[in-house]
Order: sequence, then C-alpha cells, then structure tokens
Amino acid sequence: MKRFHFLLCALLLSMPAAFAAPSSLSLPGDSLYQTSLTLQDQQGRQFDLASMRGQPLIVSMFYTACSAACPLTIDTIQQIRRAASAPDRGVPSVLLVSIDPQHDDVVNLAAMAKAHGLDAASWRLTRSTAGDLMAFAAALGVAYRQRTNSDFSHNAVIALLDENGRIVAHTSVIGGVDPAFVSAVRARSTGH
Repeated sequence: MKRFHFLLCALLLSMPAAFAAPSSLSLPGDSLYQTSLTLQDQQGRQFDLASMRGQPLIVSMFYTACSAACPLTIDTIQQIRRAASAPDRGVPSVLLVSIDPQHDDVVNLAAMAKAHGLDAASWRLTRSTAGDLMAFAAALGVAYRQRTNSDFSHNAVIALLDENGRIVAHTSVIGGVDPAFVSAVRARSTGH
C-alpha cells in the first residue's frame, strides 16, 4: 500500500501544468478579479479578491459611518436576494468593500453586520489591506471622494459578477428592487 501511495504521489508531481486546477487558469481581461486587492472581512479573515472566483457574487461598496446611502444599499441587496430566492436554488453571496479602510476596521465591520442582521456565511463586509482600491472602484463604476475625515461623497452601484469576476448586470436603483437586476440574479443562482 505504501508503494501505491508513493507511485501516486510521483505521478501527480510529474503531471504537466495543463492538468493544473481550474483556479490557476488565466482570468478574462474584463474580470474584476484582475484587480490586485487584499481584503479583510468582519471576522478578521484576510483573502485576495481573486479567491472569490468560482461562484456568482453580488458586489457593492460602502463605508460604516455612512448614515444614508450605504444602509439603504444593504437593505436593497437584502430585498434583491429575497426576490431572487426560491426553494430550489440559492442566491449569490454578497461582497461589500469599504471605501474607508482607514476607519472601517474589523470591529466596525462586525458591528455593521450585526446591526443589519447579516449572516457571515452569505455576507462579507470587507476593508482593503493592500492593493488598488481606486482601480477596483473604477472598474465597478463607483466614484467617491473624501469630504471630511469620516465622510465621503459617492454613488451607489450594485453589480452581479459571474464566476470569473465579470460584471454581468448592475443597477443604481437603491431603495427599491430593479426587476431586470433580480432576473439576472435568478439566472445566475445555483440549484441545490
């Protein structure tokens, strides 16, 4: 039996690179996962943006001190997920990326998740710890600028990414449900 394991390991190590795992395949040129960005979520876990590859994902940007557009964006995403759900399929998870990583530490991210009743299994509230946050925002269609130490002017965009990080749908409808966006989310939702 030990000889079999040894031969199996030797065979696997000698396989050509063409048989590498799918995650090592190159990303499409229009993939948001091309953006070099390291994130930290509300549970303190660090990960690279590209590690989200493989499943559809709802993405938006926010900051925890926001008292108007950001809570409304979260509420809108909750409505979208409810409208797109069905007993025979799951809906994509959500990635929210802070535009204020200096102030949005793990404690503030966790407090916001708790205040909105966001399940950590489906919702990741994150802050960037390395990489190009501005490039990510621009690729997503989010424009923002800092007005004061803890206040930002920004637009609201909710995007749906395919499994390779390409934007397949987006909406700027906040406070209500965009039927076209819900349809796109349904189309990308996975069966159980």
